[in-house]
Amino acid sequence: MPPPVGYSHIAKVTKGTIVYLAGQVASDASGNLIGEGDFEAQVDQVFRNLKIAVEAAGGAMADIVKLNYYLVADVDQASVPKLRAMRDRYTNVDNPPASMLVVVTRLARSGWLADRDRGGDGDRRLKRKRRPRRAPSAVRP
Repeated sequence: MPPPVGYSHIAKVTKGTIVYLAGQVASDASGNLIGEGDFEAQVDQVFRNLKIAVEAAGGAMADIVKLNYYLVADVDQASVPKLRAMRDRYTNVDNPPASMLVVVTRLARSGWLADRDRGGDGDRRLKRKRRPRRAPSAVRP
């Protein structure tokens, strides 16, 4: 296996709560696209949204153990190092998350250039209050 450059090959969670977040895109709280055609502006907005979501779950950006990146094919591959530099402003660079980058034809909404989803390690800080489980409803024949 080649040595990782800017990511980890393995992220192990041994205890705690795991929180999964939906992919985050370059839209603001009102749903407006931020940085149309501007890769760096969109990646920054994606990370801002990711930070809001992680903190809403009770965690911190350093808790992220896995990042999946989805870039549209129109993004110049020379921009990928910019993505890593921007990621490093938000994540734990001493213990970087495992990562995957996928190039896709397009994302769900026209204009979006990047998307990201992630998993968090509950052993560090991601703790959520558990809701009481509801009894399963009866199944009628």
